[in-house]
Amino acid sequence: MQREARRRRRVCSLSASRSVAILGAGSWGTALTTVLVGAARVRLWARSPELASELRRRRVNSRYLPGIPLPDHVEPTSELAYALRDADTVVYAVASCGMADVAAMAAPLVRPHALLVNAAKGLEEGTGRRMSEVIQASLAGLPAREADVVAISGPNLAAEVARGLPTATVAASLSPAAQAACRELWMGPTLRVYTSPDIVGVELAGAMKNVIAIGAGVCEGMGFGDNSRAALMTRGLAEITRLGVALGAESRTFLGLAGVGDLIATGGSRLSRNYRVGLGLGQGRPLAEIVAELGQVAEGVPTTRAICRLAERVGIEMPVSRAIHSVLFSGAPVTDAIGELMRRPPQAEGV
Repeated sequence: MQREARRRRRVCSLSASRSVAILGAGSWGTALTTVLVGAARVRLWARSPELASELRRRRVNSRYLPGIPLPDHVEPTSELAYALRDADTVVYAVASCGMADVAAMAAPLVRPHALLVNAAKGLEEGTGRRMSEVIQASLAGLPAREADVVAISGPNLAAEVARGLPTATVAASLSPAAQAACRELWMGPTLRVYTSPDIVGVELAGAMKNVIAIGAGVCEGMGFGDNSRAALMTRGLAEITRLGVALGAESRTFLGLAGVGDLIATGGSRLSRNYRVGLGLGQGRPLAEIVAELGQVAEGVPTTRAICRLAERVGIEMPVSRAIHSVLFSGAPVTDAIGELMRRPPQAEGV
């Protein structure tokens, strides 16, 4: 109780100044700047000096989010120390494959007791760690650091968020004060922010649904109908829920915005990179060509490896995810993978 009260006082004091650093100037990091309603100053960090220079000059992220102007109070920079100077809130919006490096570089520069927000939807490929765990690990041993991280996740396609279309998301943390601070930063006319204590489930759902979205794209690429896509998405949701619960998540989280909500959005939209990966695979295109064309990370690709390893570790059967794994990494023909799914022994729906 005393620890949470101290947190509440710190969060209340930081929310008055609202200085935000967003680490990552991809489509999602850029989109988040457009809906920040509780920040007086925002610094958007790009790893590439060329991209930061273009953002300062043109005030549009023409590579990752074309046609959307940056708000006037957003200052692009490629200097990490400058981005984090006096930042009360640090938003980690980099791809999962780069999170450990960026978090390690940022760690000694992050203010003690700053609000930390994970906006990435992926798992560390080699270890299966959630992104909040990666961020917390980078801060281990630093003085005066209580690293409760908030994760934001939901059906949040970056282009739609940036265009101001009505959207909802979830802010999840073990700390109610951190949940509330995150909600105050982003909840506005076009973005409704719900809160949850289940950061494990919200992060796992946001990451694992990308794998199932690849499978949904495969269905369209193969020319299958809505029945096929609905069946794959539903059974995929069942298996990622099983794995999530085995890893400490609450099953109801997978029935909310971070789970089924995000799966509906990414499993049926060509704005989703993961869906487009599946679409290309279903059309017979090689993975390397599809990924090169995207020009950005499709988190579902490395996450497929991560969740299949996690499933082996805890003994959870994941037939849909393993079928996608075989297509992505073992060269299995899509028709063979689908045929194996359809020939599995009959069973009751609840298993």
